[in-house]
Amino acid sequence: MTRPPLTLYLAAPRGFCAGVDRAIRIVEMALEKWGAPVYVRHEIVHNKFVVDGLRSKGAVFVEELSECPDDRPVIFSAHGVPKSVPQAAQAREMVYVDATCPLVSKVHIEAQRHADNGLQMVMIGHAGHPETVGTMGQLPEGEVLLVETPGDVADISVRDPERLAYVTQTTLSVDDTADVVAALQERFPAIVGPHKEDICYATTNRQEAVKAMAPKCDAMLVVGAPNSSNSKRLVEVGARAGCNYAQLVQRADDIDWRALEGIRSVGITAGASAPEVLINEVIDAFCDRYDVARELVETAVENVEFKVPRVLREPA
Repeated sequence: MTRPPLTLYLAAPRGFCAGVDRAIRIVEMALEKWGAPVYVRHEIVHNKFVVDGLRSKGAVFVEELSECPDDRPVIFSAHGVPKSVPQAAQAREMVYVDATCPLVSKVHIEAQRHADNGLQMVMIGHAGHPETVGTMGQLPEGEVLLVETPGDVADISVRDPERLAYVTQTTLSVDDTADVVAALQERFPAIVGPHKEDICYATTNRQEAVKAMAPKCDAMLVVGAPNSSNSKRLVEVGARAGCNYAQLVQRADDIDWRALEGIRSVGITAGASAPEVLINEVIDAFCDRYDVARELVETAVENVEFKVPRVLREPA
């Protein structure tokens, strides 16, 4: 039977970012250096395939430091942790490695600098997300006010409207965040913003690629996990940029083929914590069903690399 023609638009950049790649290498190097088990507080990155692969090598994933024994190394996830977590690890004389993405650490440093200058912080982020919890936990309770939407700005009660600064979660929608920033600046004209935008290069680049790709596509699939903030934002960006059907899939088995009947073009991208093997799995699934022509939609070239902590580069 003749397979129907299909154009696959492949977004570039897509998939792993430098912070995710570094975090995964940290777990792998810790296992090589200290042997199994190595404990990891929270999923190292938000991807089940990656987490399951590291678990099979001897990583033990827990949600709280209290679940870790004193005599085994513990790694803090790429999303960052409140200051109380490394302080507790030090008090227990634990060996720990911080895999926080350097771009998240930059936001932590910003928040602390503003606080040292007497400014109260407003954080734009998603309540309960590990990165938001970690950033808010850099300062004493009450010093960071959380807003998610422009509507939230009207409801916050600040100590001094002339002494405010804001930071953002690194994985937000660029456009949505701009709307919240505009609302903050309208209500608090003196509010101080980041020296350089907090939304990370990888999030921005992936969203720009989706914006370029979406108008060309009958449907768009984002490979990523349902608890991955940056992956969910890609779905929203694709729908807003003109793609009638934008869907998040963890892997090829999740594709709803009936929803794709009659399509002639599909865009494929992936969140920053999705490995290339899962992207290729989705591409192969389309190649099995369609006569595929591939087109790359490239809007940026990434060559960022972050070093792993020195403790992992030193002899055991």
